[in-house]
Amino acid sequence: QVQLVESGGGLVQAGGSLRLSCAASGRTFSRYVMGWFRQAPGKEREFVATISWSGGRSYYADSVKGRFTISRDNAKSTTYLQMNSLKPEDTAVYYCAGAGVSGPTGRSHDYNYWGQGTQVTVSS
Repeated sequence: QVQLVESGGGLVQAGGSLRLSCAASGRTFSRYVMGWFRQAPGKEREFVATISWSGGRSYYADSVKGRFTISRDNAKSTTYLQMNSLKPEDTAVYYCAGAGVSGPTGRSHDYNYWGQGTQVTVSS
């Protein structure tokens, strides 16, 4: 089992920045691909970013490319999502997730473990 706890959400004005953290406990964190997803009210959950075991590879949704950066610190069992140039359409509950797969993936069904989510609200 892997337990994931997100933090760092909040209210920010458009153009601002936030950094989300996802602390993992349980099984060996470094063996899991990590990802961030988000779900806005009335919409389906969508992929945001994913990162490989080592942190050497990462992929992003087109909507956040160039603005968001995913990273991980395996020594601290923590994954981060740095969000810059935030837009009102980035408003959502953000979830981190862990997948026992070989490479980064944007498919939610690949992920075995999910956090409880953290709210990000961007005001215009």
